[in-house]
Amino acid sequence: MKKYIIIILFSATCLQIAHAQSKKATSGNPIFEGWYADPEATIFGKEYWVYPTFSDKYNKQVHFDAFSSHDLVNWTKHSNVLDSSNVKWAKRAMWAPALVKKDNKYYFFFGANDIQNDQTVGGIGVAVADKPEGPFKDYLGKPLIDKIVNGAQPIDQFVFKDKDGQYYIIYGGWGHCNIAKLKNDFTGLAPFSDGTTFRSITPEGYVEGPVMFIRKGKYYFMWSEGGWTGPDYKVAYAIGNSINGPFKRIGTVLQQDAAVATGAGHHSVIKVPGRDEYYIVYHRRPLTETDGNHRVTCIDKMVFDADGLIKPVHITNEGVTAVKLK
Repeated sequence: MKKYIIIILFSATCLQIAHAQSKKATSGNPIFEGWYADPEATIFGKEYWVYPTFSDKYNKQVHFDAFSSHDLVNWTKHSNVLDSSNVKWAKRAMWAPALVKKDNKYYFFFGANDIQNDQTVGGIGVAVADKPEGPFKDYLGKPLIDKIVNGAQPIDQFVFKDKDGQYYIIYGGWGHCNIAKLKNDFTGLAPFSDGTTFRSITPEGYVEGPVMFIRKGKYYFMWSEGGWTGPDYKVAYAIGNSINGPFKRIGTVLQQDAAVATGAGHHSVIKVPGRDEYYIVYHRRPLTETDGNHRVTCIDKMVFDADGLIKPVHITNEGVTAVKLK
C-alpha cells in the first residue's frame, strides 16, 4: 500500500509542476537557470531556440547547451549539443554561437581558443548536425577564419542571409568589425567583386557582438559597447540602406538598470514570422553577483517608433508573455 501511495503522490507532484509551468504568465528573467551568456536566438520550424555561451572560466568553457521553446515562456534544455571532443582544434574559450539552417542541415558557427595572434591555432569554426539539438560535429577540421584581419579578433560571428540569398559572416572583437561572403556550402569565404575577402564595417563605438536584420527594407546593424565585465556594457545600433552601410551610430538600445541587473549586452534578435513583432535576447548579471562569468540569459520586447528607430529597451524581471508560432 505504501508503494502505491508514494507513486500516487509522485505523480500528483509531477502534474502540479507541469500545470504550474503551463500557467506561467510570463517567461521571467532569466528565462532558464544557469550561467549563460552571448545568446544566439533563432527560430527553427515551430520552435524558438537559444544557443548561449556556457559562462565559466575560459578553460572550462568547452561545451554548449541549447534551449527550445514553443512559446518563449517555457524552455527545455538540450545538454551538450556541441563540445570540444567533437572539435579537435578547440581547447578553450568556446563562445558566442551563430546558427543557420540550410539545405536541411544545421550549421553552428562558434569562436574558440581566444587567439591573440596569428601564430595561435583558433578563431571561428563551423560544426554541423542533422537536428537543431545536435549532436554537432566539426565541419571543416580547422577554423573557417583564423587570422586577425583589420584588427578584428576572429570571434563573435553573426551569419546573415541577404535579400538575394547570399550568406555573409559579420564578426570581430577588439573594437573592429569585418564582413565577408560565405561560400554556398560554408566551406570557406568567397571574394567580393573587387577581389577582396574582408571589408571593415566598424561603426563608432563598436566593441563586439554584431547582429543584423532587415526591417521594412532597411538594414539594422547592432553591436555591443563597453567592457563585458563592467557597468558600461550596452547595445547600440545604426541603420543602413544595404549590407555595406554606411552605418552611423544612432543610439543605445539596451543597458543595465541599477534596480534590475548590471552588464546588459551581447544580444540577438527574434522576429515573429508574419508579424512586426521583435524580441531582444541578451545576457546580464544579477545585482548580487560580482563574478564576471556569472551571467544569465534574458528576454524583453523590442519596439520601434513611427520613424523606424528602436526605442530604448527597459530590462525587466518579468520577461515576456507567451507567443506561439503558427
